[in-house]
Amino acid sequence: MQDHYDIIVIGSGPGGGSLTARLAETGKRILLLERGDYLPRSQDNWNARTVFVEGKYQATETWYGGDGRAFHPGLHYYVGGNSKVYGAALLRLRERDFEAVRHVDGISPAWPVSYAEFEPYYAQAERLFAVHGNRGEDPTEPWASGPYDHPAVSHEPRIQKLSDDWARHGLHPYHLPLGIKLDERNGRPTPTSICIRCDAFDGFPCLLNGKADAQVMTVDPTLAAHDNVTLLVNAYVSRLETDPSGKSVTGVRVTREGREERYSADIVVVACGALSSALLFLRSASDTHPNGLANGSDQVGRNYMRHNMSVLMALSKEANDTVFQKTLALSDFYFESKAWEYPMGLIQMCAKTHPDQIRGEEFPKWTGFLPDAPFNMVARHAMDFWLQSEDLPHPDNRISIDRDGHTILDIRENNREAHDRLRAKLSDLLEPAGAYTYLFERSLYLGKNIPLSGTAHQAGTLRFGTDPRASVLDLDCKAHELDNLYVTDASFFPSIGAVNPTLTIVANALRVADRIAERIG
Repeated sequence: MQDHYDIIVIGSGPGGGSLTARLAETGKRILLLERGDYLPRSQDNWNARTVFVEGKYQATETWYGGDGRAFHPGLHYYVGGNSKVYGAALLRLRERDFEAVRHVDGISPAWPVSYAEFEPYYAQAERLFAVHGNRGEDPTEPWASGPYDHPAVSHEPRIQKLSDDWARHGLHPYHLPLGIKLDERNGRPTPTSICIRCDAFDGFPCLLNGKADAQVMTVDPTLAAHDNVTLLVNAYVSRLETDPSGKSVTGVRVTREGREERYSADIVVVACGALSSALLFLRSASDTHPNGLANGSDQVGRNYMRHNMSVLMALSKEANDTVFQKTLALSDFYFESKAWEYPMGLIQMCAKTHPDQIRGEEFPKWTGFLPDAPFNMVARHAMDFWLQSEDLPHPDNRISIDRDGHTILDIRENNREAHDRLRAKLSDLLEPAGAYTYLFERSLYLGKNIPLSGTAHQAGTLRFGTDPRASVLDLDCKAHELDNLYVTDASFFPSIGAVNPTLTIVANALRVADRIAERIG
């Protein structure tokens, strides 16, 4: 195998996979490096105990919080990255999210580019990931140049009733845009026509490859169509080397199958995920970059954001036999509203609770609430919600490496009042919808004893901007201090909004791919 390529891409998730798919069309020799292997397809993919309680597919490495507490990060090292277990909710940032937004705890900073620059790439990203949705239902939805290529996934009866109840109370529920491969017959998506376990969609790997993840939608089709792209799995990139001036990456050090290997390329693109990309930059410190690669601004690893999130379970007074529950969202409280002068965030449904998840969680308040309820009955009456509010960037929210080589993830929570108000608002909305108002906190959604806000929806550690003193990347997501190093995961985000970040990652990867294609001719 030759060790020099035109382009090396590190990471096969939505950012790396999408960029590779676009640049493969140039005919240039591309090497795609993935730390993990293909996620095995087996019945365990649909086993709630295996996925959530045992955490079979999660990283086993140990990180430490700022308080010294050890934990296993909720990361997944596979072809397709974390998208192998994501819920495939693919929403655009709102147009106002690209501007400065006032929150109760401070200002969410404006982006250095406008929504208008991203809009064509959002459209391409929706097409690439087969997004199903309906324009015009969500009052906060930004303008779009065209309709979705695929109609929204229909609500099942219990979720349709919830949507109707909310609409009667003057709210604007809408069909959640989803990246999913469906058999559309007579103009109506039919989830169960491709998958007998669509309840195992959100948070589970999809055994049938029905979920539009990065492996299914970008990596595999690219490898099948382009012989100029090479994928190496189980390839851990330990560091990046530069020339003596420190202005160009000249080597990519890889540990693979117990061997140390070195590759080089004219252009190197890092897309490991916001946390792992920042760690790679820090591990690549050298005489010319003593504080970490491209870290003259001291911003590498800082301004980490991850949304304030809750996964909540309510109990419906009537049975909820929904199979595919993740079809409904509500953005009435995304910005200021009659309820509060500040933004609260987004409410969306998530996958149905399974009895094994309930059995593995700790619900101390159940002692006096449902002491003898069998887990399968509780699961049948469960309605499950994912709430997320904006996390504001702060320089001390950061990932770093200490003198002993330990990874430290230090978080100081902010904007919690917005999230608490959003949770209270959901509680108010459930009684008219035929659900008990008490909400149970779900702790096992991404694995036992792993705080959901720790590593989900990671962003911001290598922010982009026009000032090299306050940012790591320029507006093309190229490192200010190096002429051939780019980043295409959520590291570049200067703010995170309150919608799921994946579609913005994909759109930006396609945008950066066009800049690189222009550069290489």
